[in-house]
Amino acid sequence: MDDTQYLQHCRGLWHEFASTLARRTTALDEQDPLRLLAEEFLALPEADLYRDGAALALRLFSHHPEFAPTFPRSLLWFLGGDCLHVMTDEEIATFQALDEERLAAAERGDTFAYRAEASARLRLP
Repeated sequence: MDDTQYLQHCRGLWHEFASTLARRTTALDEQDPLRLLAEEFLALPEADLYRDGAALALRLFSHHPEFAPTFPRSLLWFLGGDCLHVMTDEEIATFQALDEERLAAAERGDTFAYRAEASARLRLP
């Protein structure tokens, strides 16, 4: 998985999470803070994911922690910064190793099965 594929993978994870959160909150009042947050997740342009995604993720974790377990851990790593504070040291070390292996494989021209490796090492869905 090269950098472009990794970015597409993360964008896909974001879209999947945002769609699911929006679906789960449609029964709430239109002005409910969780429903509004879900709409912000869904409306975030792909180009702004890295710039604005972390703030949305941290709002989810701080204001609606019951939804935090449903947020992809891979996205926390991708977004970095303050999002790393909600990850365990083990998760951080594992994602660091995955990135190093992914980059090394790309330099060699090899394919690295990032999704499969992350799922196996972190027991991700």
